Amino acid sequence: MSGMPQQPPVRSTPARVSRPDASMSLLTNVMDHSLDDGYAEAAARKQAEGVGGLPRTLRSKLGLAFGLVLAALVVTVGAAEARIAAPVVAKEREELIDRIDSDTEAADKLEDTVDKLRDDVSARQREALRDSGGSDKAELVGMLAGAVEVHGPGVKLVVDDAEEASTGGDGDPRETSGFSDTGRVRDRDMQRVVNGLWASGAEAVSVNGQRLTALSAIRAAGDAILVDNKPLVPPYTVLAVGDGKKLSTRFQDSADGLYLNALQENFGIRTAISVEKDVRLPAAPSVIVRTAQPRTEKGTS
Repeated sequence: MSGMPQQPPVRSTPARVSRPDASMSLLTNVMDHSLDDGYAEAAARKQAEGVGGLPRTLRSKLGLAFGLVLAALVVTVGAAEARIAAPVVAKEREELIDRIDSDTEAADKLEDTVDKLRDDVSARQREALRDSGGSDKAELVGMLAGAVEVHGPGVKLVVDDAEEASTGGDGDPRETSGFSDTGRVRDRDMQRVVNGLWASGAEAVSVNGQRLTALSAIRAAGDAILVDNKPLVPPYTVLAVGDGKKLSTRFQDSADGLYLNALQENFGIRTAISVEKDVRLPAAPSVIVRTAQPRTEKGTS
């Protein structure tokens, strides 16, 4: 034999080619057999015994049919009741709307009637004052009582809140102490202003178009100032009929004028007073002028 090296034996069968997904055999097995054999056997046994799926006995079928019929009946009855009740509810709603409209119209008519009667009363009062001898005294009484419109020389005083006014007192102005300590004009401030004008010689006074009389009241409701229960909005314009120059000088030199000046300097409340050649004040609504009558006592016999 020659000294040639031996060649490895040649295999008679070809080499086995590996699958591309050989490394994913576990995942492939799980996907191919997703249901465990035990679960599969249990499901098959329940299906054979009639436990799972639809009922197989006659009683179960009748029970299911009865339940379906009962549910359908409940739904049908509810729909029928809703269909019957809908027109009734709509009718009641329309009737309620008609009643509201009718009552609103009646209230508007009554309000118009009250306004006409109030104007008629005021006109009759002014006529009675003019017809009472035609004297200057009767005209003066009507003017002082606020029953008639007046105009003439006077002053115009504007009082307004500070530019950066706050409510204070945790939002409740009635809990604040002192006077106008939050930069807002209070009812007590307007009371002093009006009283100061009367004391300085004013013959008639109005605030934001509201004529003041001996029965007028200046009060507060929260942050709002009320004159005869009618709310006012700042700025507050006070008109006073009288000798303009004297009235302005006397008021600014009075204690109430100095009080208003202190509000301006200390709390930023804005004020402005001017002498006017002619100011016009309306008549107070529904003023009843009463006159005193002497009382005579009859002696006993």
